[in-house]
Amino acid sequence: MESVLQTADWWVLGIYFIALIGVAVWVVLQKNKNTEDYFLAGRNVGWFVIGASIFASNIGSEHVVGLAGTGFSSGTPMAHYELHAWIVLLLGWLFLPFYMRSGAFTMPEFLEKRFDSRSRWFLSLFSLVAYVLTKVSVTIYAGGIVVSELLGIPFWYGAIGIVIFTGIYTVVGGMKAVIYTETLQTIILILGSLIITYLGLQEVGGWNQLHKTVTEVSPDHFNMWRSYKDPDFPWTGMLIGGTIVGVWYWCTDQYIVQRTLAANNIKIGRRGAIFGAYLKLLPILIFLIPGIIAFALTIQNPEIYAVEKADRAFPMLVKTLLPVGLKGLVAGGLMAALMSSLASVFNSCSTIFTIDIYKKLKPKKSEKELLTIGKIATGIIVVLGIIWIPIMEKIGGGVMYQYLQNVQSYIAPPVTAVFLLGILWKRVNSQAAITTLLAGLVLLILRLGSEIYYQPQISAGTDVPGILYGFATINFAHMAIFMFIFSVALCISVTLSTDPPNYEAIRGLSFGTLTAEDKELSKGSYTTIDIVLSALLILIVIGILTYFTG
Repeated sequence: MESVLQTADWWVLGIYFIALIGVAVWVVLQKNKNTEDYFLAGRNVGWFVIGASIFASNIGSEHVVGLAGTGFSSGTPMAHYELHAWIVLLLGWLFLPFYMRSGAFTMPEFLEKRFDSRSRWFLSLFSLVAYVLTKVSVTIYAGGIVVSELLGIPFWYGAIGIVIFTGIYTVVGGMKAVIYTETLQTIILILGSLIITYLGLQEVGGWNQLHKTVTEVSPDHFNMWRSYKDPDFPWTGMLIGGTIVGVWYWCTDQYIVQRTLAANNIKIGRRGAIFGAYLKLLPILIFLIPGIIAFALTIQNPEIYAVEKADRAFPMLVKTLLPVGLKGLVAGGLMAALMSSLASVFNSCSTIFTIDIYKKLKPKKSEKELLTIGKIATGIIVVLGIIWIPIMEKIGGGVMYQYLQNVQSYIAPPVTAVFLLGILWKRVNSQAAITTLLAGLVLLILRLGSEIYYQPQISAGTDVPGILYGFATINFAHMAIFMFIFSVALCISVTLSTDPPNYEAIRGLSFGTLTAEDKELSKGSYTTIDIVLSALLILIVIGILTYFTG
């Protein structure tokens, strides 16, 4: 296997890694004194760093490669998921004030404060298993492929090398190392990808020529609003089902929320979320559009621009469009995407394990011992991720990416329902929360089980009579809507048929329990500029949704 990088690229890549190590060493020299330092960077991080970290955590190498691949093969429907920028605003304006008032380190800890320890145990164990089987393994798998393609080294060397490098600075430096290295990685990734979009548009003949070339071959390529009967991208599922998954991912998942909790007050955390929301608009321009550009180039000049399969679209643009030196920068950007996602999930896993499981079982342990356990937990998760790679290889990247979208659509509805109702309605009690979460788990197992059972018939397009087959073949995004409606109905029913919670115990953790002081502090936590920027972002999202209508 031959590397696509030349000598100048290796120099650029080397300088980038030296800068990354420099940032990590600087952070490590500022010793982590306690668990708040290690897991939440001492709650003293600025809005710019928080926003960059939110973006970098979201964008993994499988996201870059997969989104460009979707742009190449299907066009713009998946942009619905990238327009979840407005949901990041929801994190800052609706959820974050309640999280910060609770003083919680983790999302399971917030559930305990709002409901009881049963909900905390459920979410802790559920999150850990889900992280190791999905986020860790898929990121390592996709990253191994990207690194081996760019550097011309075997898959295993690329995957394990990156995992060990990322694991070391995450274990040693904790959240501070993760957040500050992610800021550098975000800048590199955005810069490199913007250059690819610019050069690609020049090569294809500009935006109007791109639109003309693509729509002649695939008229629906620029249409985000496919029919509600579309088997892959029904607009109802993309818009409503996608929003349910988005609220779970952006507003209740430790992986993302932990970044905003690193702020020392609500104002800084919210501004970080607003900045992160603006950055979240970028993937359409810097990953999805390049995929469409790659599609246009293969139509215009198939001899030079050949793409064997959709996921090769972005690497093809790197190889063919970028001059020497810039290839090294973009290679660094792609590795940055991989490392930032991996570092985030390592840190989130060790936080949940240490604070929500170990500290609950051994409450008398000192801060120093908890720090040690946090580092050991990160190390174990690194090892589990590596052990999972051979299984990932057998499953195969494309199928697993599809399954990831499915699984997230089944994980999200009950968690979204419990967090949303718990914050919006003070009457929701602990019995309703745990019943909804457990019922959601049963539905998740039923849906995945039936999907796997009928996989041969689904693949062959054979129709099988019966309710279970119908249940297995509902579009995954529509399934998220049905599961959410069921979860909300169940949560409300159990709430109304059981005793109300102790409102004094949940003071400040739900609307209706806010004190006059809470309301006063809330008013002082934002300025006109925060409102204007948030409103502007929503107008931009509506503008993009209106533009891509065919």
